[in-house]
Parts: sequence; C-alpha cells; structure tokens
Amino acid sequence: MRIVDMRSDTITQPTPAMRQAMSEAKVGDDVFGEDPTVNRLEEMVAKRLEKEAALFVASGTMANLVSQLTHCGRGNEMILGDQSHMFVYEQGGSAALGGIHPHSLENKPDGTMALADIEAAIRPDNDHFPRTKLIVLENTHNRCNGSPLDVRYMHSVAELARRYRLKLHVDGARLFNATTALGEDAKDLVAQADSVSICLSKGLAAPVGSVVSGNADFISEARRNRKVVGGGMRQAGILAAAGIVALTEMVDRLADDHENARKLAEGLENMESLSIDLDVVMTNIVFVDIKKKGMTSRIMAEKLDRHGIRLLPTGPNRLRAVTNYHVTSSDIDYALDIFFEILKEF
Repeated sequence: MRIVDMRSDTITQPTPAMRQAMSEAKVGDDVFGEDPTVNRLEEMVAKRLEKEAALFVASGTMANLVSQLTHCGRGNEMILGDQSHMFVYEQGGSAALGGIHPHSLENKPDGTMALADIEAAIRPDNDHFPRTKLIVLENTHNRCNGSPLDVRYMHSVAELARRYRLKLHVDGARLFNATTALGEDAKDLVAQADSVSICLSKGLAAPVGSVVSGNADFISEARRNRKVVGGGMRQAGILAAAGIVALTEMVDRLADDHENARKLAEGLENMESLSIDLDVVMTNIVFVDIKKKGMTSRIMAEKLDRHGIRLLPTGPNRLRAVTNYHVTSSDIDYALDIFFEILKEF
C-alpha cells in the first residue's frame, strides 16, 4: 500500500547520507567532553546562531526542560503561551522537576502573545508572588498553524524582557521552518534571545536530538542540568553525525515541504465540507476543519488510513497534516484524490 504519513515531521527516517555519517562517526565520551563529532555539531549550531556555546541533548523536551531549569530556580515563574508546546505537551516537567510556576497567556492565531499581556503578567517584587524570571516564545508555533514569528516581534519581546531584567528562551524546534518562510537568517531571529533550542529530528530528518545554545556560562550550567535529568550520553557522536548532515543538507529543502503544504491546503479548501484558513498556511503545518455532519476527525483519520494516508486528529472535528521529507508533490495529489472519494461517501 502507498503510505503518505503526514501525522508529524517527527516520523522522518534518516537519509542515506546520515546513515553513512553515523556509521563512520568518530566518537568519544561526551560526558567528559571528548566526543569530537558532538563537539563539532555544538560548534556548528553556536556559530550558525551567533551564540557562544551549544549543548547536544536527546530531545526537544529535554532541551526546553534543561533551559528552564537553568534560567529559573524553584518557586520562580515563567511566562509562556497557553498553546505552546512547553505548556501543553511536555507533561509539566518544569513544575514536576524544577518547581517552576507557569503563567500562561493567550496565544493569538499567529502564535504571538500580546506585548501588553506579557508586561501585565510580570510580577512586582512582593512577598506574596513568585518571582518572574523567564519569558518563552515558540517559533514556529506548532498549535497556532505552524506560524513563524518575525524578527520585529522577537526583538520586541526581547526588549521587554531586558527592561524587566528577565531572560528569554526560544523554543525553536522548527526555527529553520521560520527562517525559510520569512526569508530571515536564524541568527537574526534569535539575536536577542538568552537561550534557543532547535530540533534536528523533525523536518531536518535526523533520527534523534536537539541542541540548546546560549552564552558560555548558560551552557556550562545547562550541561549540569542535562546530567541531572539523565541526559548525559556517552559515545553520542553516532547521533550527532546525523545532526551535522541535517544542518548542512536538509535546511534548504524545507521550502519543498512548505510548497507541498500549500498545495494540500489549496486542494482541500476547494472541497465541500472542509474548511482551511489559507492565510495562515505559511510553513509545513495544515489544520483541516471538518464541517460534514456525521463525520468526525477520528472517523476521517481511520478512513484515510485504510488508503495509506495518515493524519493526526487534534480535536473532535480537526485534523493536522505536517508535510515532511518523505512527502512528495505526487503524494499530495494522491491524498487529495482519497479525500475527495471519502467525502463522496457521506
């Protein structure tokens, strides 16, 4: 059966070049700082984002958790969006493991939080309140249509953070999707961020890993926090080698994923009983709202799966499609044909 898996860009398989790099990787004990391939990957990320240092970790969730633990102490507070990945999908790890209090604000459809709302959420110095220490942004914003946050907004939040002597962390799991959509350089988007996490295993197709970057003192402390959450890997260069290929070979091709997402959205928008907001389809994520009576997202996903089309239900009547390295323009044509045939049955 033909398989078109668009549940997420985390389902990508490593490329042949990655497999070869992994098999040939020079390795050492990374906990001792002696893995040359990990060290090279960290240097590449730091240079690309114009930060002093970087740290290879096992996952995006670990990258964000380590960053939160480094910026905040127990009883401190962070401000983040109510639709952010860190707030919704990371099991409250910052509270469970770090005693960090989350103060969630409304995310607008474009993934931003209003500057006035952020400023109003910053606590005054009062014995009754937790101390606000951190602001978190997500770029691109997964649950807000994969929206990219532009340089102007990123800098505005950074300036607000500095004014109140707060830190700014950017969950940049799909940061290179943002740069591709906006035509901006990654270093410019995060120029004023105190820490940034990027994911290598989503659209960039590496099998494992994320990287946190920031100044040297931050990364030194983050390395300690990586250890305490069990993230000290040994001969991790086998994994880092794939990450190096991801950075050098897979960023430029993200434009193909964006083009395929747009093609899918435009095709579905023309179908009766489906609703797509084309204005918000800017990267590789497409949300599909089902308006047909008797059809739920779960039923639609099951019917699509019988034909090899895999989408993720994210609500009673909403599906998410994420284009990725394995999805071609021809696959989009096939998916649109299957959607059309299923809708004819109802």
